[in-house]
Amino acid sequence: MNKPIRHSYWGQTTDHRELLNKIKEIGPILEKNATADEAAGELTKESFEVLRPLRMSHSMAPEDLGGAQLPPRQVMELIEAITWYSGSAGWVSMVHTAIGAMSAAFLPDTAIEKLFAPGTEHRFSGQGAPLGMLKKVDGGYKLNGRWSYGSGFSHATYSHSAAFVDDGNGKPQMDDKGNPIIICTHAPISEHKPLGNWDVLGLKGTGSIDYAAEDMFIPDDMVYPIATAVPQRQKELFALGVIGLAAIGHTGWAMGAGRRMLDEIAAFAKQKTGRAGMLGESDKFWHDYGRAEARMRAARAFVMEVWGDIEATVEKGTPVSNRQVTMVHLAKSEIHEAAENAVNFAYRAAGGASLRAGTMQRYFRDVMVAVNHITVSPGIVTSAGRELSGVWSDRVWQFYDLVEKK
Repeated sequence: MNKPIRHSYWGQTTDHRELLNKIKEIGPILEKNATADEAAGELTKESFEVLRPLRMSHSMAPEDLGGAQLPPRQVMELIEAITWYSGSAGWVSMVHTAIGAMSAAFLPDTAIEKLFAPGTEHRFSGQGAPLGMLKKVDGGYKLNGRWSYGSGFSHATYSHSAAFVDDGNGKPQMDDKGNPIIICTHAPISEHKPLGNWDVLGLKGTGSIDYAAEDMFIPDDMVYPIATAVPQRQKELFALGVIGLAAIGHTGWAMGAGRRMLDEIAAFAKQKTGRAGMLGESDKFWHDYGRAEARMRAARAFVMEVWGDIEATVEKGTPVSNRQVTMVHLAKSEIHEAAENAVNFAYRAAGGASLRAGTMQRYFRDVMVAVNHITVSPGIVTSAGRELSGVWSDRVWQFYDLVEKK
């Protein structure tokens, strides 16, 4: 029988188990700072500085660009582990991870030489919704717009912002199918105007502020078409596209948040006095806890099955298929629903203990925000069901929609 060999498609220089051990070391600091991060509306300096050496923005970037080139399941485990200690730290880490991978995947070589040059330490943050307008000028574009939800913006160095292309009359330029052309731009964070206004239910420590650009020059090589981006590197994996890469981050985050809430309620119920003592004697509580555990574990196993299949596919030199993207969306949705089920169960079971400020209340709020994100909207699951059944076998995934093949 042949011995298993570490596949050369993935990076050879970074051991993700060492990173997991590092997260265990810094985790108590992230947990201790969670309240201060929320009060600040962004990660405090100490929280950011302990996360910084993990270089999550480079975790999926190719090794020849200074990245770790880790496989998706290992990246999700890292995000899961960070999130277990702090939902906000996990969210910022997953944003920097996903957008770092997108930048490494789709930008041309001349941009890569600037953004991933030896000795640089860039992190990327921004918004993929087209809330700006690009006007063509010599050598590039002029960008104007205002974007919301720039998670981790204050801790990034470059923005990632989607915009329409001006057709010369102030309206979006259309492609040959009659769809607006949407471009993803990259620019130094320092050139943007931060607008603040991050006052929300949960994920309060992520600094997901609004930000603006006013007549900002974007060089020609600092853009790519966000919906139809063609991978320039690691073409098999990065055939996932912008949304597939984002799914890695969101999925890992939900794994960590749901896991932490179940661990919290179990520890609470094992106490001997008060409401906790009553829960510990309740058959119904332990039945409901067992069901919540089963769903989280089943959803996580589904995630690992889907992404294990994708890793095996790209290792063979084959691009990710449309069906595999469908499964990515279904697994992403199920782990979020399992996490939502877990936090609702734990929040209700703990009574006043979860009502007051603390870990359970914070994770309840964080998950309630996460499940409202567009990446897990019900329409995506509806489309996935149609594709999986064969009803929409003639369509392909583009952004969050199944569209007719060209």
